Amino acid sequence: MKILHVLTSHIFSGAENVVCQIIGMLKDEPNVEMAYCSPDGTIRPALEERDINFLPIEVANTSEIKRVIVAYQPDVIHAHDMRASFLAARACGSIPLISHIHNNAYNSRGISPKSIAYFYAAMKARHIIWVSKSSFDGYAFHAPLKKKSTVLYNVMDVEDIHRRMELDSNSYNYDLVFIGRMVYQKNLHRLLKITRIVADKYPNIKVALAGTGEDESELKKLCSELKLDENVDFLGFMSNPLKLLHDSKMMILTSRWEGTPMVALESIALGTPIISTPSDGMVDLITDGYNGYLCSEDSEFADRIVKVLTDDSLQEKLKENQLARSKEVNDVENYKATIKKIYQIGGFNE
Repeated sequence: MKILHVLTSHIFSGAENVVCQIIGMLKDEPNVEMAYCSPDGTIRPALEERDINFLPIEVANTSEIKRVIVAYQPDVIHAHDMRASFLAARACGSIPLISHIHNNAYNSRGISPKSIAYFYAAMKARHIIWVSKSSFDGYAFHAPLKKKSTVLYNVMDVEDIHRRMELDSNSYNYDLVFIGRMVYQKNLHRLLKITRIVADKYPNIKVALAGTGEDESELKKLCSELKLDENVDFLGFMSNPLKLLHDSKMMILTSRWEGTPMVALESIALGTPIISTPSDGMVDLITDGYNGYLCSEDSEFADRIVKVLTDDSLQEKLKENQLARSKEVNDVENYKATIKKIYQIGGFNE
């Protein structure tokens, strides 16, 4: 059985990490072969590190995806997120299509070009995977899709996380860390404003922002305007940020919306407490005051951050609880069994 994973991004972030996890889970399955198809870019070293077969396309469009399909001859196409699903639906012909939605996108919650275009792909798909119940409920036209939909929360292979973390021999000393794309969804302008409030109470706070994106230059400008250049380091893209995450006292997410962020699962597996907005999948991962905090107001974020930074016993308690939470949420065997079943729904019979 040959499975082609189709994505439209050229970076390594949440959805891309999920695909790598799925390929890694099934790499030892007999008679199963997988390939990763997307535009070329910073995704390449992440795939090379994991020894994943990469079939690059010049641009994300129907004709390029058709070209790869003809060359690879997959038995199943697994398309990730709405745009990739739409393009794959136009390109796949009679090949079974599985669509995988990784977030609760704000611009598909009502009638919009995106939600309408995706409905075409959703109707053609043999099965749809939603990263959280809120992502399914949030899609404008979800009702007719219920019978062929599965809510499947992301998981992480904890042993693999620790193995990859040990590849980084550096030591890091940050109070707060953000790892991800610098885009509207992540709302990093708000993160910097919260950092300014914290710095007024805790002047030596050190924050690491690891990632790149369309907001990067704007964020660097805002950082200077807020007089945070001594507090905030822009680290750029990191193909393996796990040691950075492990060494930091807290991970922070100020996202406008999320699915089940892989970086949050990595943080849980490594015992790093999370302070986050109560966005979609995060409310399922974080129990307020147990393994992190869910905050709605900037002042609340700042108060919680200062509280953790100034209380060593609280830091340790949150860390212990985070590791306990990891045992609950990172059930790799159940995830793997569900994926295998869905591939059978997609037209494969053992």
